[in-house]
Amino acid sequence: MSPADEAAQILDLAGFESAGSLVSFSPIDGKPIGRVTIGDPDYAAGRAAEAFLNWRTVPAPRRGELVRILGEWLREAKPVLAKMITLESGKILQESLGEVQEMIDICDFAVGLLRQLYGLTIASERPEHRMMEQWHPLGPVLVISAFNFPVAVWAWNAALALVCGNPVIWKPSEKTPLCAALVMRLVGRACERFGEAPDGLVQLVQGARPIGEALVDDPRIALVSATGSTAMGKIVGPRVAQRFGRVLLELGGNNATIVCPSADLELATRAILFSAAGTAGQRCTTLRRLIVHESIADELVARLKRLFATAKVGDPRQSDTLIGPLIDEAAFEGMKKVLGDKIERVDAVLGGFYVRPAIVEVPAQEGTVLQETFAPILYVLRYREFEEAIALNNSVPQGLSSSIFTNDLREAERFVSAAGSDCGIANVNIGPSGAEIGGAFGGEKETGGGRESGSDAWRAYMRRQTNTVNYGSELPLAQGIRFDIAP
Repeated sequence: MSPADEAAQILDLAGFESAGSLVSFSPIDGKPIGRVTIGDPDYAAGRAAEAFLNWRTVPAPRRGELVRILGEWLREAKPVLAKMITLESGKILQESLGEVQEMIDICDFAVGLLRQLYGLTIASERPEHRMMEQWHPLGPVLVISAFNFPVAVWAWNAALALVCGNPVIWKPSEKTPLCAALVMRLVGRACERFGEAPDGLVQLVQGARPIGEALVDDPRIALVSATGSTAMGKIVGPRVAQRFGRVLLELGGNNATIVCPSADLELATRAILFSAAGTAGQRCTTLRRLIVHESIADELVARLKRLFATAKVGDPRQSDTLIGPLIDEAAFEGMKKVLGDKIERVDAVLGGFYVRPAIVEVPAQEGTVLQETFAPILYVLRYREFEEAIALNNSVPQGLSSSIFTNDLREAERFVSAAGSDCGIANVNIGPSGAEIGGAFGGEKETGGGRESGSDAWRAYMRRQTNTVNYGSELPLAQGIRFDIAP
């Protein structure tokens, strides 16, 4: 069955009429699979601002019930939604199923969080005074998501934002509009069953860059959570800051794995394959730089070349495919610009841009090695001393994810210490790709500094308020200041 026919079946099952001026193309064969209508950013922002006045006063445990119901609908729709992710983003089905599971998991996390939006009680220096802090809803949240995780990133933000008391506007990638449309069908069912969701609480605004720009500039949007390239973040960040809005940026990664002499090479090889070639190298956490000790480099590279040459590249709907297509021709040309004639395009019966992952050994970390090419290119660098490996890991503009393979406790602990990896994520004996929702996700430097998903990432979606209550009959001032007026 063609991707277009399969997509039509899914959309028909969901009761979605494919119509509008924004066309979705499947990377499987490069052909259209559906259409959606362009949204109205001003109308959406107005509705969200109105919804906030109501939603912020709903108790957090009650707000969490909506998220719980959404999680139930996602469980039921998991197989169908995963198929659409594969059709529209080109991911293999296993990865698509994993993405929907991430949505389910963050809903569960947010439901558990709803009774833990804790503040502090703080000791006051003034007698008969109590000082404390509270966390209040922030306001409408704009979520800008990318094609490579067309639904999970929205869920990371939306589940927390809703529990924290904020309406959500979603501006998805124009390359994956049908995935977003299907999710919003589920959101609509959840809101209907919940019964108390104000109009405009969760909205979808489809469109290209101008739509996103209008929402980014809108003063009614309290927080802009944007996932994408560093170039995009350099535009979004200053625009939001100019109006004193809040921004959460999840941008590019140029992630490294260090492989030490004591490493389990079998373990490392399996992890490197998925980290470098999964999602056809189109993850922000994709492994792009392999920093391997010179004593084991030849053996490890030989193993990897054999695996990269035999991993099946093809139709992501087939169960034995490990690597699907690049998202489009622009992605292919970006990879070709780096590799030139060395790019190995795989002839696919269906069409699309299928490539074999490449291993490129480089003598130094310069030029394109310092940049993020959103394609399956793995650069190999050799090191002699451990401190040299740490320096190579850190000597790039990006700072998202990193990992080390070692059985030396000192090396492992040094890597995760303050003097080790400078990335937001630092793993030991696993790859840099594939984060769990329980930990805060994000990175430093040109990765943007934002944190989504687990831990205390919820605080980004709320405003902090410090309160001091005087329950006495005197008015002592802080710092011992005397400001008395004679009777």
